[in-house]
Amino acid sequence: MTDVAIIGAGIHPFGRTPGSSGREQGAAAARAALTDAGIGWEDVQFAFGGSLAAGNADALVADLGLTGIEFVNVSNGCATGGSALAMADRAIRSGDYDVGVAIGFDKHPPGAFNADPEEYGIGQWYGESGLMLTTQFFATKIQRYLHDHDIDPEVLSLIAAKAYRNGSLNPNAWRREPLSAAEIASSTMVSDPLTKYMFCSPAEGAVALVLCRADIARRFAATAVRLRSCVMRSRHYGTFEVFSPSLSPERTEGPTTLAARAAFELAGIGPDEVDVAQIQDTESGAELMHMAETGLCSHGEQYELIRMGETEITGRLPINTDGGCLANGEPIGASGLRQVHENVLQLRGTAGERQVPGDPKVGFTHVYGAPGISACTVLST
Repeated sequence: MTDVAIIGAGIHPFGRTPGSSGREQGAAAARAALTDAGIGWEDVQFAFGGSLAAGNADALVADLGLTGIEFVNVSNGCATGGSALAMADRAIRSGDYDVGVAIGFDKHPPGAFNADPEEYGIGQWYGESGLMLTTQFFATKIQRYLHDHDIDPEVLSLIAAKAYRNGSLNPNAWRREPLSAAEIASSTMVSDPLTKYMFCSPAEGAVALVLCRADIARRFAATAVRLRSCVMRSRHYGTFEVFSPSLSPERTEGPTTLAARAAFELAGIGPDEVDVAQIQDTESGAELMHMAETGLCSHGEQYELIRMGETEITGRLPINTDGGCLANGEPIGASGLRQVHENVLQLRGTAGERQVPGDPKVGFTHVYGAPGISACTVLST
């Protein structure tokens, strides 16, 4: 199987863009990625793309060109973008294609996501009892985690404050106003211990990535980044995931741990070699838990790392350097690809004010979606 490289990366700013449809934002990101790669749409052999609320991704051919391209729509919750990238990666590694695109976009209306229990294999009773309200799930899970690992809840405010600081340096972020840990902690309580500013919001935005066989990358761009691995995993019995109707007395490793471990093994790179990481932060507690679940640190070690500034842009393990979901919001189709886009910039050394110092060589991403799907990547120069 051939290796894969990312030769083009394009983004449409996240947040709210009145007057611009999700598809238009997707087309803008695709054109930016193609320009970055130095190729045209006619050079692209296939595409995988996803959108939850802005129509079928394959409709983009009406904007980009009717070339007869093989275009597959992807839908996998918040892991849609990561899933599109995983499929594109496999299409090239298989040897069937040389050049392809992974793209995701969305345009969610204001307010919370309104999921249907039956779409996730659960009865309507689950929604009628209020359990589809994910803020309660996240709060319940982080309460237990903080207790089990004896972590001060103060860490949740510190994580969010970092996200807004980083977002203020990102011209493509939605939330660009820094907030202090005190302001975050004192904001409206949503589900204890998570306050208003510890949560991300549904949003708009788009990201496209151009991939090719690594051995031909120099034909297109001198700044190619190697996609060393891209791995997805779903839940096993015994894990507590979004929209779980019960909690088993038997506990086992979740999809995040399994996907991250497999991604590192496939890449031949260890978590201790990561120079910059983007991990799912639907809310502050998610970043805290996923830091350890992905193997970037030990359970219970997070508080000290965060308190000492090790996860800041200038720290030993910079996490969510573009502001993550907290500062960018979450357009479901694009969110996982935004993480990879950020790492491409970081490994190229072109991330501007938020550039990680010291010439980073290895990047890691992790996206998590309902009802328990994780996708992880390892990238390198």
